[in-house]
Amino acid sequence: MFSGIIAAVGKVQEVAPRTSGVRLTIHAGGLDLNDVILGDSIACNGICLTVVDLLPPGQPTAFVVDVSDETLRCTTGLTADGALNLEKALRLADRLGGHLVTGHVDGIGTVRHFAPTTDDTQGDWLLTIEAPEALAPFIARKGSITVNGTSLTVNEVEGRQFSINLIPHTLQNTMLHSLTVNAPVNLEIDVIARYCERLLSYTQS
Repeated sequence: MFSGIIAAVGKVQEVAPRTSGVRLTIHAGGLDLNDVILGDSIACNGICLTVVDLLPPGQPTAFVVDVSDETLRCTTGLTADGALNLEKALRLADRLGGHLVTGHVDGIGTVRHFAPTTDDTQGDWLLTIEAPEALAPFIARKGSITVNGTSLTVNEVEGRQFSINLIPHTLQNTMLHSLTVNAPVNLEIDVIARYCERLLSYTQS
């Protein structure tokens, strides 16, 4: 599990093909890897991936993950030279500053608007995303949503589109500042909404 509070921005250094999928080498940026061991989970743009190697040995600054064809099909952003929001898995004693995030991407949204809310480009920015039809019912005003691994609060919802206000701190400490109109983004709905939907569909069947 994760919190959606981004710890660092990393970068894909190398993409190597595998029999099924790819192997990525990811520079960790400011993410401390000294307490990471093989088999640990790190969320990369909201995608939970398993560490299979640490480079260089001893004092690693990069980690290696294997990505399946299915994960590549269902997500976006795992490309060469791509910036990635990074977060290590939660420990039971950690503060939950965002909301509970599984690292299982539910779908890919599309940026429809991204611009400052005033003439001051160093201030807040408004981000509007169009969600896939299947995810739209799970997105609620003042509810939580994960965008490229970042826990955010929904300001407004209209049909399939929802809007988020991004404060300067979020823009400075995540890769969201580099988004452009029509860019794809990984979306994960609130896990509570997912279980409520399953419960309702089961009781009504």
